[in-house]
Amino acid sequence: MEEPHLSTASANRAPLAFGEFVTLVAAMMALTALGIDSMLPALPAIGASLDVDLPNHRQFVITAYLIGFAVAQLAYGPLSDRFGRRPVLCVALVSYVVTSGVAAVSGSFELLLIARAAMGAAAAGARVVTVALVRDCFSGRAMARVMSLAFMVFMAAPIFAPTFGQAVLWAGGSWRMIFWGVAGAAAIVALWFAWRMPETLAADARQSLRPERILGDYGLMLRDRAAVGYTLAITLLSGAMFGFIGSVQQVMDVVFHRPELLTLVFAMVASTMAVGSFLNSRIVMHLGTRRISHTALVALVVIAGIHLAVTLAGLEALWSFVLLQALMMGCFGLATSNFSAMAMEKMGEIAGTASSLQGFVTTLGGALIGAVVGQSFDGTTVPLYGGFLLMGVTAFVVVAIAERGRLFRPT
Repeated sequence: MEEPHLSTASANRAPLAFGEFVTLVAAMMALTALGIDSMLPALPAIGASLDVDLPNHRQFVITAYLIGFAVAQLAYGPLSDRFGRRPVLCVALVSYVVTSGVAAVSGSFELLLIARAAMGAAAAGARVVTVALVRDCFSGRAMARVMSLAFMVFMAAPIFAPTFGQAVLWAGGSWRMIFWGVAGAAAIVALWFAWRMPETLAADARQSLRPERILGDYGLMLRDRAAVGYTLAITLLSGAMFGFIGSVQQVMDVVFHRPELLTLVFAMVASTMAVGSFLNSRIVMHLGTRRISHTALVALVVIAGIHLAVTLAGLEALWSFVLLQALMMGCFGLATSNFSAMAMEKMGEIAGTASSLQGFVTTLGGALIGAVVGQSFDGTTVPLYGGFLLMGVTAFVVVAIAERGRLFRPT
C-alpha cells in the first residue's frame, strides 16, 4: 500500500532536517532518564523533608516512576497506531510537564509517589511513540542509523542528569527545584515538538482499537519462542540494573562514605553502556547479534561473580566498585541492545503493539526485581552483586532454552 505522507517508511527521510530530527528524537527519549537519574542525589533530602524513616524506602521514588512507565506502555502503542503519533506525543509531553510540577509541590511522600508514577506514565509516551515515529520515517539500515545516533545522545542523560540534581543541591536549592527543572526541560521539548514535527503516520495506515486485534497481536508475540525468551532475558538484566540505580546512592554514602562522588561515579559507570552500544553498532554487521550478545552475557556473569567474591572477601574498594561495575554495564549495553532486536525479529507487521508489550514486561518486571534487590541493601554491596549474578545466570539459562542450546551463532 502506498503511503502519501512526506515521511513514509519507503521514503527513508525525515520530515525536517536530519540533524534536527535526530536531536529531537533523542531529546524526547532522554526525558525518561532525566526523570530517574536527576533524583538520585536528592533522595536523602526528599526523605528528610517528607519524614521517610527508613533509608531503603527512599528508593520507592524510583520504583514508582518505573511502574508507571511500564504499565502505560501498553496503551501508547495502540493509541498512536489509531490516532497518530503527533497528538499522542503532545498529550504525553504536556502530561510530563504537569506531573513534574505536581511532584515539585508534593507535601507528603504518598502524594510524591503518586506524582512519580504519573510522571513515568507520561514519559512512556515519549519513549514508545518516538520509536514508532522513527519507523514511520525510516526503515532497514537507515532506521538503525537514526536510532544509533539518537541513542548516543540519549545515553548522555544518565551521565549528566545526576550532575544537574547535585548542582541544584550544591547551589542551596531545594530538591523541589530538581522537579521544576525537569518540568522546564520537558516544556521546551514539548514546544519544540509541537512547533516542528508534523504527523508521520499516514491516514490509511491507522489501525483500529478493537480489543480482539490488539490481543491477537499480543498472542503472535507470545507464541514466538525467541521473542518471549529474549524479552525475559532483558527483564532479568534490567532488574539487576534497576537494583543498582535504586541503591547506588546508599552504596556511595554507607559503604564508601563518599556521597559527594555519586555524580562522578554514576557518570563513569553509565558511560560504558554508551560505549558498549556504540561498539555494537560498529561490529554487529561482521559478528552477528547472537555471537556478540551471548558472549557479552557470559562476560557479565563472570564479572558479577568476581565482584561478589571480592565483596565477600572484604576487599571491596571504591576503585574496584567503579571498575567492575563499569565493565559489567558495558556488557549490559552489548547484550540488551541485541536482545531487543532479536526479540523483534519476526514482529515486523505488529512492531508497535509488540514493542509496547515488550516494554511493559521488561520495565515492570525489571522494576519489581530491582525493588527486591534495592530493598535488600544491608550496608554492603553483597545484595547488589548477588542480584547481578543470579539475574545473569538465569538470563543465560533462558537464552539457552530460547535458542534450543545453539548459542554463539554468527547470526
